[in-house]
Amino acid sequence: MTDTTVGGSSLGGQSPFSITITRNGAIRTGIAFLILIGLFITAHLLYNPETPRQGMRDSFSLMIGVALGITFQRGRFCFFCITRDFIEYRNSSGLFSVLIALAVGGIGYAVVFGQILPNPSRGSLPSYAHIGPTSWVLGMAGIAFGIGMSLSGACISGHLYRLGEGYARAPIALIGALIGFGLGFFTWQSLYLGTIFYAPISWLPATLGYGGALALHLTLLAVIALALFRFLPTLNAQTDRKITLTTLYNTLFVGRWNPLVTGGLVGAIGTVAYLRVEPLGVTSQLGSMSRTILDNAGLISDRLNGLDGFSGCATAVVNAITENGWLVIGLVFGSLAMALLGNKFKLSSLTLRNSFTALLGGILMGWGSMLALGCTVGTLLSGISAFAVSGWVFAVATFIGVWLGIKLKLHTL
Repeated sequence: MTDTTVGGSSLGGQSPFSITITRNGAIRTGIAFLILIGLFITAHLLYNPETPRQGMRDSFSLMIGVALGITFQRGRFCFFCITRDFIEYRNSSGLFSVLIALAVGGIGYAVVFGQILPNPSRGSLPSYAHIGPTSWVLGMAGIAFGIGMSLSGACISGHLYRLGEGYARAPIALIGALIGFGLGFFTWQSLYLGTIFYAPISWLPATLGYGGALALHLTLLAVIALALFRFLPTLNAQTDRKITLTTLYNTLFVGRWNPLVTGGLVGAIGTVAYLRVEPLGVTSQLGSMSRTILDNAGLISDRLNGLDGFSGCATAVVNAITENGWLVIGLVFGSLAMALLGNKFKLSSLTLRNSFTALLGGILMGWGSMLALGCTVGTLLSGISAFAVSGWVFAVATFIGVWLGIKLKLHTL
């Protein structure tokens, strides 16, 4: 393979402005930039003068997805992997990225809420925010989702960004999620009429105000962070490391991003997404596809009692790509571009056993997402950032599900 040194001679030491490029590396880089350029062109073409508002929302959703895919892939922001590292290896560094994302998101949401709903005590909820009912159904859904993550090897957002890395189990798990959503629609009616209809929808600013809710939010995150400090791995500082194009490239595209940087970016992206379009979530299009298939087959009603009145990763009968669909497309292809730049794209092997566990895990995640009105991105990340009690309940239940899955060694199947 031919190597080329760009930007300076290697005589007398490598120039800080030089970088070694292989032929395969150049091809990967070229494809990655073509993907990114294609995404920007698509975002531009989505704008329709006849429906400018919708066109702008679709275009912006695609770009939010690209930013999310880049951040998830470079920061390894997968809720299952992060939780597994803590439970199995006592490494809490990934959890700090989640805590920082929630802290930044909480501050951002408080600012946005203050603009759209100045008085939170009047009994109304902010539009589209992931604030859902809290009951044992939510807890059950979270546990099922956590066990599904353990079986399939990633959360739904993790499967989406790892799809861009060539993870062969990802499409099988996503097909399973489609099936799981369908099962969720069939079980929704009885659970709604028996429990969810009577469940409280608790939003902290309604009783504490924005200042009190944000203070409690940050205090809880700080307490959790203090408890996790003892599980942080020792970092080997390299203060004498020279900055070259190679080290800069490796930092941006090869090595894992710092968890604090990753979390800060996720929190900021989530705030901007809510401000301009809707809260972050990755299951709305997936659930809508499942609902559309079942509706076209005449297997479910056009309207499911209560479901269409809740905020969250809402589902609907659709015949086109929704805003959430464009976000998911941007996430997958943004991750693919970064995987190519960092030489992280590799098709993984499939066996009958890991295909089955991916499918079963996906079914559990889809069913849990449907009942919880979202997944670890929507109900957990966006919900907690919005000061919803439902977000915390889902987070605890999901952690329990992952803990059970790991203790039962489901992730090794």
